[in-house]
Amino acid sequence: MLEINTSKVSRWDQHGREHVVRVRRAGVQRTIRCDTCGWRQSAQFLPWLKAEEHLAEAHQATVDPAGA
Repeated sequence: MLEINTSKVSRWDQHGREHVVRVRRAGVQRTIRCDTCGWRQSAQFLPWLKAEEHLAEAHQATVDPAGA
């Protein structure tokens, strides 16, 4: 069986630039890393929410591509 160990959260800023935070899983631990600025953080719980918060605060990227 194929096991998926990474996912991503994408948001766009007001200038139309895409910003991506990748979530990598290793057991119960998750590591989140921003492709734009290199920011990293470990997160056992709610890594996708923390990724969204980083994108909004650091990059003002709040436009969800799925909701557009």
